[in-house]
Amino acid sequence: MAQKTSTLQDVARVAGVSTATVSRTLSNPKMVNESTRERVAEAVRVSGYRVNRAARNLRTQRAQSVLVLLPDLANPFFSAILEGISLNLSRRGYSMLIASTKQVHDSGDRLIDYLDDARADGMIILDGGLDPAVVASLKNAPQSKPILFACEWVEDGNFPSVRSENRRGTGTAVRYLHSIGHRKIAHVTGPDGNVLMHARKDAFVAECEKLDLELKPEWIIPGDFSLRAGCLAAKTWIAFEDRPTAVFCASDLLALGFISELSRQDFKVPQDVSVMGFDDIDLAEQFIPPLTSIRQDRLLIGETAASMLLERLTTQSGEGTEHAAVVPVSLIIRESTAPPNSRP
Repeated sequence: MAQKTSTLQDVARVAGVSTATVSRTLSNPKMVNESTRERVAEAVRVSGYRVNRAARNLRTQRAQSVLVLLPDLANPFFSAILEGISLNLSRRGYSMLIASTKQVHDSGDRLIDYLDDARADGMIILDGGLDPAVVASLKNAPQSKPILFACEWVEDGNFPSVRSENRRGTGTAVRYLHSIGHRKIAHVTGPDGNVLMHARKDAFVAECEKLDLELKPEWIIPGDFSLRAGCLAAKTWIAFEDRPTAVFCASDLLALGFISELSRQDFKVPQDVSVMGFDDIDLAEQFIPPLTSIRQDRLLIGETAASMLLERLTTQSGEGTEHAAVVPVSLIIRESTAPPNSRP
């Protein structure tokens, strides 16, 4: 054939079927019989339509792609996780689709449609705050096997997951602040109802009790992992009559927002208060002052999630050998923390 972009009409002509049949075969192969699928697959190969990718997908009944769902497309925290997922998928010939869970909170059916319509073979969800009705819809769907949660998870969904050592990381943070002399430590939480919020807050309270630290109820400051929430938390800290000498934030973005607002109000970090985060995003090291944080190996989280999902896709039962994988965390000490100020 002449070197030109092949069209659906070219495939239909070679296969001897209508363009509607070609379209239906490519978008939903289960709707046509096997002989038609084979004819269209051969026509795709001969015509060069989509560089033979469609033919391969017809033969394998696979889209060769994985859908990754994020709660916030603008959050830089997810960048390294996406890179890890993409690297691992590409090695196995899979591509990555990205979407926001903000569009699917009303119905799990919209997520299942991706699998039904052969747009994706599996799904990695990075949002543990899905509506219970959506989780129930996913759990009960026949296509639930190739669904996996990463970083966040749902407690009652029985989905496989990849997560960091959230409780151990939080305990490490509190013990570190205690070791450099802090006895009054506040905590800025994640969003209410979020699994990470509860894991880190519960671990924070437990570690303070273990170390016999004073912990006033108002020192647990609500947040939502965002810069804005960090700024609001700083205003709350400033308004305290009895100010904690250290603040552990449930995310780096919270911590960076907290420090920024303190700077605007002429408070200095760590001279007036030590501030810690959780995640160790790229900006943490470049911020002024550089942020002490609990590092999550986000690249490894992504790579592990992709490996677990691909294993479930390639095993006959659809089950993988692991149901939950836990990725280690580490303490990264920088200039945003120091012993408490001895000035009156």
